[in-house]
Amino acid sequence: MALDVTPLRTSRDFRLLFTASGVSGFGSFITYVTIPFQVYALTDDPLLVGLLGVCELVPLLVMAFVGGALADYLDRRALVLGAEVAFTVLCGVLLVNSLFDRPHLWLLYVIAALTAAIDGIQRPALEGLTPRVVTLDEIPAASALNALRMQIAQLGGPAVAGLLIATVDMPWVYAVDLATFAFSLVCLCLVRAVPPPPAAERPSLRSVVTGLRYARSRPELLGTYLVDINAMFFGMPQALYPFMASKLGGPAVLGLLYAAPAVGSLLATVTSGWTGRVHRHGLMVVVAAGLWGVGIIGFGLADWLWLALVFLAFAGAADMVSGIFRMTIWNQTIPDHLRGRLAGIEMLSYATGPLLGQLRSGVAARFMGIGGSIVSGGVLCVVGTLALAAALPAFMRYDGRDGLARKRAADEEWAAQAAPAVAAGAVPGSTPPG
Repeated sequence: MALDVTPLRTSRDFRLLFTASGVSGFGSFITYVTIPFQVYALTDDPLLVGLLGVCELVPLLVMAFVGGALADYLDRRALVLGAEVAFTVLCGVLLVNSLFDRPHLWLLYVIAALTAAIDGIQRPALEGLTPRVVTLDEIPAASALNALRMQIAQLGGPAVAGLLIATVDMPWVYAVDLATFAFSLVCLCLVRAVPPPPAAERPSLRSVVTGLRYARSRPELLGTYLVDINAMFFGMPQALYPFMASKLGGPAVLGLLYAAPAVGSLLATVTSGWTGRVHRHGLMVVVAAGLWGVGIIGFGLADWLWLALVFLAFAGAADMVSGIFRMTIWNQTIPDHLRGRLAGIEMLSYATGPLLGQLRSGVAARFMGIGGSIVSGGVLCVVGTLALAAALPAFMRYDGRDGLARKRAADEEWAAQAAPAVAAGAVPGSTPPG
């Protein structure tokens, strides 16, 4: 059951990426909580809070494909570093906006959209770095560690955000995030360059289509995308957290609602040693997604804070189990020369569901109330998961050992095909041997 920390011992660059992403993610979750709270404080309208998801969705849909193509052609570490600089600038703009007596509402939507666009550039490159800085056999452990890093940030960031929002002025909240970006930039500068794969394809519409065709040809990949989109679209009520916090105890409770799923995720992660010995990855993704929906139903029905937190923690644990197996499927099976483009598609799968889910929950709350919106979403999540399980038998039968063997063969085949072009120096970024 114990968490495997081998990648932290064996890979210097993985340690640096782990530290940089952990500290930066901690600050980003503070801002992630603060922007919706500002919109809530300025408007007191659940639909306007949910519209933040729409502002993030549109640029994300475009830039995830662009970022994936760039991650397969350029130095992935340079892309991650450049995006981190851009995030730092946007955080500074939020800090300045918060200094006004009445912050500009429109600017919050603009910053949300720009953040999503930059995330679309950075995330595929960051996801594509993992298979390059650890061995294939270490990928399950690296996936669990990345999940742990994310959940610590998701646990601590919202809790600190709730405390800061309740005790200090808004500029200080954004200042904390700004400081975390400064630390992250130092760590990322120390990571060694990660050149593109041999004979990397130049970014183009054709290269994007190649990635889409590959994803469509793999039933196990389609299963991870569809199951997660269904679960998050129907079962992601974060836009309603400020309203649930008002019902359950006030602004100080808000951070606890955001942090509760991370508590469950953290517990699932630190006991994730068993996941490396389970090979029916598709089946585990489906089971975990259904349990997520069950947790959301309980959260919507809860009238006491402690019970709401328990159900959110249960949902977070289920979501983390799903995430570990999805990340393992992606990193252990996708060839390196397609990893960036497929990471862009993965990003759309796990980002569009929550963003659209925020809008869905906000609209439903206007007609069904806060609790009705949350419960109905959880029920539809469970029903949709069962329907997808019946419609995707190949995904349910998927065995991770077959995918790992396929990746090794595909990487060897690509290297053999690319060798003549690399030797001739005809590929941008390649170097002739000797």
